[in-house]
Amino acid sequence: MWLFQIIINMSVFMDLNLTFSADKSNMQQLIDMAAHLGFSTVAVNYTFEPTGKKKQAIPLPKPIDELIDQLPIVQGRSRPIRVLNRLTLVMSDLNHYRPNSAEYAKFDLLAVQPTTEKVFHAACTQLDVDVISVPMTEKLAFFFKKAPVNMAAERGVAFEVSYAPAIRDATMRRYTIANAISLAQACKGKNVLVSSAAAKPLELRGPYDIINLCSLIGLSDEAAKRSVSCLCRSLLLHAETRTTASGVISTKKCCDSSPSQQEAPSTPGDVDQGGAPAAKRVKSQLTD
Repeated sequence: MWLFQIIINMSVFMDLNLTFSADKSNMQQLIDMAAHLGFSTVAVNYTFEPTGKKKQAIPLPKPIDELIDQLPIVQGRSRPIRVLNRLTLVMSDLNHYRPNSAEYAKFDLLAVQPTTEKVFHAACTQLDVDVISVPMTEKLAFFFKKAPVNMAAERGVAFEVSYAPAIRDATMRRYTIANAISLAQACKGKNVLVSSAAAKPLELRGPYDIINLCSLIGLSDEAAKRSVSCLCRSLLLHAETRTTASGVISTKKCCDSSPSQQEAPSTPGDVDQGGAPAAKRVKSQLTD
């Protein structure tokens, strides 16, 4: 147990879902609270729900200096908090997803919130996204099937559970816990991202409170810690490879052609004794 506590203290915690607000004062208080609770990185979430088949303008993220006045210092650390941008697409039709949209590249994270089983299956198997945000506050229109869920995990996509709606209403709390339990069972406790979706500072909870909260949905202590630390870092790396369209690293063997490091050419005297290397011939001569 003590080893687990040491690992937690060394972790970098993140909340990848803070609800965007046009109120600059509210955003400042929200990010200040996140830094006070020990989150090193947060993502401001812009929700976009397209309707119909007509192309609609995607909201662009605001620069940090327009979003808040000053970046607060993270509690227990000597550096300011890191603020990212995230876009969540609420989708009921696959035509709402634009695979080559330039607006997607302006966000650090891309998430989809499917409302139908068809879109959920496509998000798990085809769509190039980072997070699948499941609407936890109501009865789901589909079930979590293991085949698409496992495929999403292999592709590095995470499933999101947000706890702030459960704080606001008792009915939402029941639905959130029940749906989160089903999701955790389908994922076997892996690739479950726990975020706040907080719109006010009082809706935020600290990392240790979130880890304790995860026990209600069946996550182990290790899986709960990963959901607010290691998994978040993996998603940010996944997002970087997605925006660059290539995550391949190539290596090339370099040979030093300097005369001092070149192999000496063999001489007729070096090929005696069955062609054995010179070092071995010397050793054999010393032992004879």
